[in-house]
Amino acid sequence: MEQIKEKEFQNDEKIAMKVSGVTIMVNLILSLLKLFAGIWARSGAMVSDAVHSASDVFSTFIVMIGVKVSNRASDSHHQYGHERLECVASIILAVILFATGIGIGISGIQNIFSSKTLELPGRLALVAAVISIVVKEWMFWFTRSAAKKINSGALMADAWHHRSDAFSSVGAFVGILGARLGFPVLDPIASIVICFFIGKASFDIFKDAVDKMVDASCEQELIDKMQEVVLAQEGVEGVDEIKTRLFGAKIYVDVEIAAKGDLTLNESHQIAEKVHNAIEKEFVTVKHCMVHVNPK
Repeated sequence: MEQIKEKEFQNDEKIAMKVSGVTIMVNLILSLLKLFAGIWARSGAMVSDAVHSASDVFSTFIVMIGVKVSNRASDSHHQYGHERLECVASIILAVILFATGIGIGISGIQNIFSSKTLELPGRLALVAAVISIVVKEWMFWFTRSAAKKINSGALMADAWHHRSDAFSSVGAFVGILGARLGFPVLDPIASIVICFFIGKASFDIFKDAVDKMVDASCEQELIDKMQEVVLAQEGVEGVDEIKTRLFGAKIYVDVEIAAKGDLTLNESHQIAEKVHNAIEKEFVTVKHCMVHVNPK
């Protein structure tokens, strides 16, 4: 069982590294395109959007490090594994994302209240915004699919980083279009809107990571499914209690079952072992299941 799970961890790591490598290359090209378009077309919103895309490159490197380290095998100093280090990567990513959003928002506010005449953005900025929306939305679904497949919180955080970038590009498009229609103040206003989108995404990422750091329990729907599996095992007379705790991308389960009081120690152990194996086999994200037998 342990060897199988070790192979699963290695396969998960390969998937995460492959996806991250692809998104880094795409983000590098996209951020350079948007930066060039923003400068050439005199669009502050597009330059802000380019900065957001550039931050994606750095954040994806953090995700790669987090996934790599969290998949290390247990050792004498970390007997329960290193999965929580992926949560650390997610928290760092959330902080970077939040700081990026604040910087973009401040820049937009300064441009609104600046005494300088706001320039009219060029058409190239509009084209770049449309390209960005399409590419970033594809990157969101591409990364999200892999994150769900390997149950990676850090990779899922990176996916939502891409989605926030797609939203910010929508804001940039609206602002640039409005400015070209005779309302140049809409360009810096778009930067402020982008700031709020990024802030919301960073908060969600931070909250999810903290929940996994402080032993938050699984959703009740998953716990109910676990209870069904436990009750289906021969010799189990009832479930007295099920406790779960998130440990990075993995789950620890503690189960108290009821069994006949006249069973021998060996017979009780065999029932507990059946429950243990069934839970770990049925739920691939469960790293360990501890079973306690109470006499009925």
